[in-house]
Amino acid sequence: MIRKRLAAAEGERKKFHAKFSRLGKKVNYKGYSEDTILLVEIKDVATNAVVAGHVWFSFTKGFENIKLTEGVEIEFEARIKEYKKGYVNKKIGINKRSIDYKLSHPTKISIVATEI
Repeated sequence: MIRKRLAAAEGERKKFHAKFSRLGKKVNYKGYSEDTILLVEIKDVATNAVVAGHVWFSFTKGFENIKLTEGVEIEFEARIKEYKKGYVNKKIGINKRSIDYKLSHPTKISIVATEI
């Protein structure tokens, strides 16, 4: 899996390049609707290596402050964090949990290029 490349840099804050795909929505932990943003083709700026096919972020002020249209390329800094994903049902003995890596706390968001 591509995101395993992030494992070596867990806990570090790095600069990434991505393409804006679309906005979305999710239900937050309090049950309220929250706007989200989908970024695709995530690359580490230092190595130019693809580190993730996509990431979802909350649509924060940092993203609101720039003009996002489909295909716009952006750069941002984010922290690499480990998280547990998968399905668990203790009652019937299912534990499909695994460790994966995500990007969190995006900052210094700027537009690099727009798709023509």
